[in-house]
Amino acid sequence: MDSAALDSPEDPIEAFRTKRDQIRSEMGGSAKLAQLSELGRLNVRERFDLLLDPGSFREVGTFAHSDRVADSAATPGDGKIGGHGLIAGRPVTVVGDDFTVKRGTSSVIGSSKLKRLYEQATTAGNPYIYLGETGGARIPDTMGSDGFTRLAAFPEFGVRPRRIPLVSAILGESFGGSSFISALSDFVVQVRGSCLAVTSPRVIEIATGESITLDELGGVEVHSRHTGQIDRQAGTEAEAIEAIQTFLSFLPSSVDHRNISLDSTASDAEGEFERSTRIATAVPASRRRAYDGRQLAALILDEAVFEIRPLVGRGLITGFSRLDGHTVGVVASQPMFQAGALDVQACLKATRLIRICDTFAIPMVFIQDTPGFLVGRNVEHARLLHSAMQLHQALVSSVTPKMTVVIRKAFGLAHHVMNGALMGSDLLVAWPGAEIGFMDPEVGANVVHSRTLAAEPTPTRNALHSELAAAMAHSTSPYGAAGSMTIDEIIDPAETRSVLRDRISRLADRRIPPPEARPLSYWPTC
Repeated sequence: MDSAALDSPEDPIEAFRTKRDQIRSEMGGSAKLAQLSELGRLNVRERFDLLLDPGSFREVGTFAHSDRVADSAATPGDGKIGGHGLIAGRPVTVVGDDFTVKRGTSSVIGSSKLKRLYEQATTAGNPYIYLGETGGARIPDTMGSDGFTRLAAFPEFGVRPRRIPLVSAILGESFGGSSFISALSDFVVQVRGSCLAVTSPRVIEIATGESITLDELGGVEVHSRHTGQIDRQAGTEAEAIEAIQTFLSFLPSSVDHRNISLDSTASDAEGEFERSTRIATAVPASRRRAYDGRQLAALILDEAVFEIRPLVGRGLITGFSRLDGHTVGVVASQPMFQAGALDVQACLKATRLIRICDTFAIPMVFIQDTPGFLVGRNVEHARLLHSAMQLHQALVSSVTPKMTVVIRKAFGLAHHVMNGALMGSDLLVAWPGAEIGFMDPEVGANVVHSRTLAAEPTPTRNALHSELAAAMAHSTSPYGAAGSMTIDEIIDPAETRSVLRDRISRLADRRIPPPEARPLSYWPTC
């Protein structure tokens, strides 16, 4: 018999290739793809192309579809696309909502794909990146008890201790699943024009009668300036992708990896001398004059700080930079806002950074110039006490190395929660003109000598206050703390960078505790 007669009417390999290519190219349909393109928006596969090294993406779950027979043909990938790839040569796992398939809504099979990929990322020890744009849970799939109970609320993403970096981007309307995962993430970036919320304006209006726009509910301004639920905002999807790539460049791939150090960008003697000179003159001698804490931090470190939550808690700068080529977490006072005083959001974002640094064994640098905490009814009612103590707990529980420089002011509990005296710092130094104490002497003079000042005639009251404050200021000199060894050393401001560089180089070969011995890897995401 002719062997050709035994062949299948259709080559199974060719049939497979045709089916695979059709699913990947057509996604939810050419009309929906065209509609996205007309709106100037990217589909999820185009987003992967921006994020990953060219040709590195390997898909998982191409042939997945809804487990509802009526929808199986119309749900390629079941609204979620994912796989593995490379960013700057480093392995990552990526998933994204496919808005062309039922608005990227979440159902049983699509959610199983997310879980499967997260398990693979954890096993391999590489970051997991979620590109979110979902209409929430799919209806009617999740209305009944069977579908609803099989669509768990992503318990795998909340497992502690955390093993790998989890990153989310909010790129469109994101309700339900993608919003939940963003709240569990180590880094969240949101694109202007998108919406991040638990549920949609339509559901809110039906349930409560309240009419609210997408921007009012969960737009970039809401989350970057008020809630603090995102770490960065972006004007375009390309900017969001770049922010993800930058964030991941500061982190190791998992808790089992050491961070990769880079060659120092400013190690030549001439460049170091110029930088040291600029550090020494960057801070005004008068404590009443503000300066930009970002500029000072950029001089002390190798580069500008990649800030986390820059538009909330603005009296404090938190983020990542490098010191002598080594990644460091940075907590620095920002005298340009509230004179560097701490508020609720400042405490929350500092706690978040300490948690990430402790989990991934990243050393930290604290730059102090703070008059203390904000006071008043509003901050007290916003639970400042709770937030301050949460920061205190995170700091004393962390085991990652922490170095502190006191620049000018360091008053009250704010000194301690910014890695001050007796808080377990690996290095604590101060500039000669620094003031360390319970309270700003000018405020303290008013409190301690209130009756004396009240009895003083108006023409001489200010002079007496200045005299009393100066007497109290004498006791806040750093020499008292240095004499009792509660700080390590008083340093010339021009030595700041060299002192920190020396310490970070000594820490480079330190023994890193195993993941289970890093307490804040168990700390809830905040």
